[in-house]
Amino acid sequence: MKRLIPFLNACLFALPIQAQDLPRRPVATYSIVARDSTTGQLGVAVQSHWFSVGPIVPWAEPGVGAVATQSLADPAYGPLGLNLMRMGRTAPEALKALVSTDEGADVRQVAMVDAKGNVAAHTGKRAIFAAGHQIGAQYSVQANIMEKPTVWAAMGAAYESAKGDLAERMLVALEAAEAEGGDMRGRQSAAILIVGPENTHKPWADRLFDLRVEDHPNPVAELRRLVTLQRAYLKLNEGDEWVGKGDIEKALAAYRQALEIVPDKATNGEAAFWVGVTLADTGDPEQAIPYLVRAYKQDKRWAELLPRLPASKLLPDDPALIDRLVQAMKE
Repeated sequence: MKRLIPFLNACLFALPIQAQDLPRRPVATYSIVARDSTTGQLGVAVQSHWFSVGPIVPWAEPGVGAVATQSLADPAYGPLGLNLMRMGRTAPEALKALVSTDEGADVRQVAMVDAKGNVAAHTGKRAIFAAGHQIGAQYSVQANIMEKPTVWAAMGAAYESAKGDLAERMLVALEAAEAEGGDMRGRQSAAILIVGPENTHKPWADRLFDLRVEDHPNPVAELRRLVTLQRAYLKLNEGDEWVGKGDIEKALAAYRQALEIVPDKATNGEAAFWVGVTLADTGDPEQAIPYLVRAYKQDKRWAELLPRLPASKLLPDDPALIDRLVQAMKE
């Protein structure tokens, strides 16, 4: 195995990127890659005047790093950059290796951050004006085809002064780009990808935020709305975990926080309904009823769904209990 690792490293460093196979149009405008120095979370956020930017630009792996690849983008920078960082290369080493073998490096714009907070960025000399990047403490902001050459500096300043978690600070950076004029072509899609500090080998848990706005007149604002929803559902998941551990008090605290983040209409009663079901299933119908009532006010069909749940073992097979819950919803 010790002999194999240097060989694999050499192969990865020598792997050429084929310019002739790549798109001839720029698929991203501005983005940020960052590592949260407190939590170790890694992330990318991006906005583009291009349909469905999410599958192309942002790449991240817990405990490894994050990559944004844009301008006349080559998506291969994402997995190749992560491979190199996973094998122990720093972000600057990984980026240098890939750029040096890329025939189209002059039109690329790429940024990387590794799990230790090392950062690197590249803006090719043929990236469409206004184009540039700014590297800061454990982050990089980059943009191309901007209305003004001040956009990336505004993003960096906004990120550095913002409060909150990594998702919030990256959203603030995107909003700063818009406020500074943004892409001279306009806007269309956006995405945010944030992963945890360590690989738990549970991708569904490691990807804290993996949200995409494929096509929208104001994609950054829509992305913020989706991030807010995700925060609520993360709290709902936390509540479910406390229920599984038998701590109903902590579960209720998490559920309440979730339902304070978003109004019931934002989920059409979905969140409130399943909180109520979970509480009823744990033998606490009095705590469950207010949540079920909230769901019913959004959509009366929740009362029709409730009696179907005992067959799926999601509620006790207790007709009296089910009837009581349904009647309470309708009162």
